[in-house]
Amino acid sequence: MIRVVLVEPREAGNVGAVARVMKNFGHRDLWIVGEHPNLHPLAGWWASGAEDLVEAARFAPSLGDAIADAHMTVATTSSRGRTTPVDLTPREVAQLAGTLGAGQTLALVFGREDSGLTREELVSCQHTAVVPTNREFPTMNLAQSAGIFCYELSTITPAQQPRELAPASLVERMHQRAEELLLEVGFLHANNPDRIYDGLRAMAGRADLDAREVTILLGIIRQIEWKLSQ
Repeated sequence: MIRVVLVEPREAGNVGAVARVMKNFGHRDLWIVGEHPNLHPLAGWWASGAEDLVEAARFAPSLGDAIADAHMTVATTSSRGRTTPVDLTPREVAQLAGTLGAGQTLALVFGREDSGLTREELVSCQHTAVVPTNREFPTMNLAQSAGIFCYELSTITPAQQPRELAPASLVERMHQRAEELLLEVGFLHANNPDRIYDGLRAMAGRADLDAREVTILLGIIRQIEWKLSQ
């Protein structure tokens, strides 16, 4: 299943337009995170036949709450001003989604129209993705970007024998425990631990850890913590 997550959308019309393009390509799971405008009636007007998706939208106080049970998480970002590489194109996101089973969820996260996602929100997702636009005119409307991803994701067929991937909440717990441990042993610097740990997050995201692998890593962390406490 594909879940579209809008983080603090600024315009109700954009929410409606996203709902419309989601319904165009058969996706129905819409989540809205944090502060948002009054959606009625403007979002319904822009939804133009997809008002049911706006009405059924789910609301979450934070991005972590919206993606906690997702098995794969992808943060979208603009190509404008980027200095770090982006993992995936929309087609590559679809190819990755094709490894999931029918009962597993890919959460596709879109940021604020004017400022996108924060660093913390980006690194809370396993992958980042961008629409490769013209460098001279790179920015896209929220619904246009969502439409490209929704189209590509409509072309996939769920895997017949999917891996048992760990939910995002379990992966995030592993990252929190690992970062605390690496701070304790002095591998990370307390004044700026994220400078190095963001790279470790990216490595784990590329590995697409399954539930068993995350559980093993958590067990290793617990064992090291116990040994240090002795």
